[in-house]
Amino acid sequence: MAAAAELQGKYQKLAQEYSKLRAQNQVLKKGVVDEQANSASLKEQLKMKDQSLRKLQQEMDSLTFRNQQLAKRVELLQDELALSEARGKKNKKSVESSSQLSQEQKSVFNEDLQKKIEENERLHILFFEADEQHKRLEAELRSRLEVLETDAAQHQAVVDSLTKKYTETIEKLQNDKAKLEIKSQTLEREAKDCRLRTEECQQQLKNLQAALGSRLEESLCIINEKVPFNDTRSARYNALNVPLHNRRNQLKLRDLAGQALAFVQELVTALLNLHTYTEQKVQIFPIDSATDTISPLNQKFSQYLHENASYVRPLEEGMLHLFESITEDTVTVLETTVKLKAFSEHLASYLGFLRKILPYQLKSLEEECESSLCTAALRARNMELHRDMKRLTAVFEKLHTYVSLLALPSTRPEGLLRTNYNFVFTNIAASLHGFHDILKDISKHYSQKAALEQEVPTATQKLITTNDCILSSVAALTNGAGKMASFFSNNLDHFSSSLSYGPKGGAEFISPLSAECMLQYKKKAAAYVKSLKKPCAESVPYEEALANRRVLLSSTESREGLAQQVQQSLEKIAKLEQEKEHWMLEAQLAKIKLEKENQKLKNSLSGHLTETIQEHSLLPNTAEQKKETTEKSLREPIKSTSLIGMLTVTTDNEKAPDAESREDLIKTHYMARIAELTSHLQLADSKSVHFHAECRALAKRLSLAEKSKESLTEELKLASQNITRLQDELMTTKRSYEDQLSMMSDHLCSMNETLTKQREEIDTLKMTSKGNSKKNKNR
Repeated sequence: MAAAAELQGKYQKLAQEYSKLRAQNQVLKKGVVDEQANSASLKEQLKMKDQSLRKLQQEMDSLTFRNQQLAKRVELLQDELALSEARGKKNKKSVESSSQLSQEQKSVFNEDLQKKIEENERLHILFFEADEQHKRLEAELRSRLEVLETDAAQHQAVVDSLTKKYTETIEKLQNDKAKLEIKSQTLEREAKDCRLRTEECQQQLKNLQAALGSRLEESLCIINEKVPFNDTRSARYNALNVPLHNRRNQLKLRDLAGQALAFVQELVTALLNLHTYTEQKVQIFPIDSATDTISPLNQKFSQYLHENASYVRPLEEGMLHLFESITEDTVTVLETTVKLKAFSEHLASYLGFLRKILPYQLKSLEEECESSLCTAALRARNMELHRDMKRLTAVFEKLHTYVSLLALPSTRPEGLLRTNYNFVFTNIAASLHGFHDILKDISKHYSQKAALEQEVPTATQKLITTNDCILSSVAALTNGAGKMASFFSNNLDHFSSSLSYGPKGGAEFISPLSAECMLQYKKKAAAYVKSLKKPCAESVPYEEALANRRVLLSSTESREGLAQQVQQSLEKIAKLEQEKEHWMLEAQLAKIKLEKENQKLKNSLSGHLTETIQEHSLLPNTAEQKKETTEKSLREPIKSTSLIGMLTVTTDNEKAPDAESREDLIKTHYMARIAELTSHLQLADSKSVHFHAECRALAKRLSLAEKSKESLTEELKLASQNITRLQDELMTTKRSYEDQLSMMSDHLCSMNETLTKQREEIDTLKMTSKGNSKKNKNR
């Protein structure tokens, strides 16, 4: 408001100055107008003189023309006089008679000539005088015109400078006025909006107060009438109530636990790589174990580093068990997260590992500093890493302390008060940020150390690659720690609010028994609701129906196409029937051949048996051996292979099937083979038909997509045209608004001028009235 008042005062001052300059401009304009009127009158006089001069010149031309005519006439008369004199000598008589006439004519001509000469002389005198007067007037007028032109130029320069100055001031005033008007309009709009909002808020507040008052009265009446004992008023009794199961909270916590598990896995991988590559580095620098024996300190240090997996891996396992314990059907609060205690124990074991290797690591750095290869800069980097390792162990001690505090409510609920939960979570977030900062320092110092170690003359490629691996593992550890710190800080409020909730209107859980009771009631309620639900009739799901509809709309299988498919299927069925008859005939022929072969086989077997009996009577020993061989040959199966398949037949007389059973076996085998081939053929045909239909559907979809692309391009063109049209309209409206603003500013200036004139007239009238009153008093 103060700025607006200051601008208003400046605007009034500028308006007063503008009115003064406007009055001065009016006086100058009057002087310029008078001078222009004088110059116009002088120009008119000059035109009149020019016209009179032209008239005199015309008269002079006419007089010269008359003089020429008279001169010609005098010449003619002289010629006639000469002729008449010549003729007079011949005719004296005629001359004497006509002499009188010629004398009279001469006298007449002489008189006329004398008059013309006098008139011509008088006209010459008049013309000379008029010419002199005209030249004198022209010189005077020219000199006066030059003076007036110089005065007009000076006045015009003054007027131009004043108009330029006034236009600049007017533009400034117009800009200030426009800004003030816009600001005032915006302030008015905001004030109106605020008024409307306040009215709406007041109305809503009144409505809410009325509604809440009525509901409060109803609830109080119901409580007083229906509730004999309200246990929510007492925290002790309310803690015994069963709280609501927050499924959304459980899903959110499971999601957060999954993210934390991923971050812990990254940290575990980076820690494993760091300890492993550190072990390799101890074996290489400052003394390479391949060429010389390293110090007992480094041997012990590498031995401890070799055991890192047994301490690091349980961290991932503990976090995985914690993630698996958080499900949708459980209640996750600090009192029920029993797996957090196991994770805290694994973290304690890893902290013990860090404490065990810390002295060896520090002594190894000091031993490296004492070696002859270590320069002053490398020694400084080693001492920085010396301090960083101490800080790293201290940060892990802090983390273990706070994680063990979080694990206390699951074992001893009185070990940590619920009011301290937020404090513990905040300190964990701060410790994670400190862990990230320390890792950034370690990465920075170790990169400098690796660059200095490369400059050592005894540096090998193995040392360089090991340093690169350590740097990459430290960078991965830094990134994982940063992600973990930002994740914990972003979800700090959720952890503080969601890990301790309880009955409505009361405090948090007192013991995990409330959670178990709540889960039992939840299962009972879910079972009851499930029993109430009636099984719906089987129907096609809505999404599947939509998909089928899209397929039907996009497919191009018309009535003719389906008819062609039916015709093709009928032709295939006819072919298959023909093939079936052919194979039936083949099966009958094979059956006849099989009977013949069986008959031959029986004859051969009977002859072979009779021969063996005769030989058995003559040679018992040899007979027994042959019998054994024949029994083996009979018991061994005979395999018959063909292009259709493989059939196995045994030749044992006791267990051999008869002719009918063999025929049945062969028949069933060939029928199964035929059924298998027909199923393969039908499957191939159905696949080909399906692929053909899919190809046609894809072609139709492609055509539809091209059409949609064309329609979208047309819509894009229309949109671009609309954009250009709207831009043109915007420019025209902008110009019209600018013209209106200029007109309004001109109108405002004219109104200011009229106001100043009216004020001046009022002042003059007041002065005249005062003068008249004084005169009346004097009278």
